[in-house]
Amino acid sequence: MFILEAVGNALAIAGSMGWQILWPLVLGFTLSGVIQAIVRKERIVALMRDDSPRSLTIAAGLGAASSSCSYAAVALARALIRKGANFTAAMAFEIASTNLVLELGLILAFVMGWQFTLAEFVGGPFIIVFVALGFRLWMRGKVVDAALEQADKGLAGSMEGHAAMDMSVAAEGSFWGRLFSRAGVTSVSRYFVMDWAAVLRDILIGLLIAGAFAAWVPKPWLQAIFFVNDPTLAFILGPLIGPIIAVVSFVCSVGNVPLAAVLWNGGISFGGVVSFIFADLIIIPIILIYRKYYGTKAALRITAIFYVAMVLAGYVVELIFTPLNLVPTNRHLSIIDAGISWNYTTWLNIIFILIGLALLVVFFRSGSGSMLKMMGGSPDSGQDHTGDDHPSDNHQGHPKPAPLDPPA
Repeated sequence: MFILEAVGNALAIAGSMGWQILWPLVLGFTLSGVIQAIVRKERIVALMRDDSPRSLTIAAGLGAASSSCSYAAVALARALIRKGANFTAAMAFEIASTNLVLELGLILAFVMGWQFTLAEFVGGPFIIVFVALGFRLWMRGKVVDAALEQADKGLAGSMEGHAAMDMSVAAEGSFWGRLFSRAGVTSVSRYFVMDWAAVLRDILIGLLIAGAFAAWVPKPWLQAIFFVNDPTLAFILGPLIGPIIAVVSFVCSVGNVPLAAVLWNGGISFGGVVSFIFADLIIIPIILIYRKYYGTKAALRITAIFYVAMVLAGYVVELIFTPLNLVPTNRHLSIIDAGISWNYTTWLNIIFILIGLALLVVFFRSGSGSMLKMMGGSPDSGQDHTGDDHPSDNHQGHPKPAPLDPPA
């Protein structure tokens, strides 16, 4: 009976948190779909030929305009490398694809506060700079050559098909004209539905883990682990511990935000929770994908450099935010025990559920349903997936829906 009660309590907290974050998630994925549908990326590799500040900035910008799915970001980075993009620039694209995307910023703002969103966009560029420096020092010569050779083998990881699909609008015209055309609405619906499909598992796992943490781990235990009574130790250890918790939690993308809220309520330092949020690219399943993509030696170095960069970014963010009085003082975020009631959250959830359902209807009525089966895919599928059930030849070797031009 006790076990059932404990499990029920954890599930209730997870469900409550899911209800609280539903409308920001729908809003975030809708706006992300708009950006991905309109922003063209056909020259992406040509703009990422080296690790110069300009190339890294462009890579980060393009990454921020893409999907928040960590697995798809990792797969797309490898695809860019195979097409000739610089290794470091591709990693910058990968980091921005999960840590500088709009939907993560929105969910952080509504769940944890605008300071965490600001910390995301301040800390993200620092991570890219630290990674670039780390790669120049420790990822060069024979290690990179071996990684590139391994990458060219094209071993499948996860979300290869999703990473390879280019569903942006090919037609010319103004931003609003392209967006509200039939092709534009279809493109937004494709990105919306497929991004949801890519990260839904991680969101659910993240909610379940966060619910279990909140229900089963006493707050005094967390406060002891995070040294809340010793500000100096808390500052030093927080960014070191945060990514380690992320590594073993197996949760990535926006799915780690509920657990971040639990950790913040439990007393982890500001820099610690920031480094935890950033660490979605070094969870154990993704480290194993790095090993498959680039070999063991390169995977270990990528993981180590990423970890150090995330820790340093956590320190930098806290050192910047503290003297500016930007570190939040509220350690009791309402997402943990808000429950479900008839309030503004309910109204907003109803509105955005209807928006999501409308995009879902557009997605399936446009004949795009078969694309969901292609999300796993292969980096060398040799097919062009047009969103219907009749694949045709693709000379670029990647799944790519037909250009979304309006009919003549």
